[in-house]
Amino acid sequence: MIDKERALAIAKENAGKFYSDLSVYDVLVQLRDNNWHVDYILKDKNLDGGGPHYIISAATGEITDMRFEQ
Repeated sequence: MIDKERALAIAKENAGKFYSDLSVYDVLVQLRDNNWHVDYILKDKNLDGGGPHYIISAATGEITDMRFEQ
């Protein structure tokens, strides 16, 4: 089983391919139903758009679902 830090690293590596600056997001990481849910949420609520959202298998570390808000 992968831990929270590894799930975050997997998400961050993938997100870096699509987003040049992740510092504008708060990151919420939760374990639900044997999957890590990693959500990047804009810190400034006045900005339009949003960040990436991931579901990562806690057993394998595989990204099983992702979506991007831009």
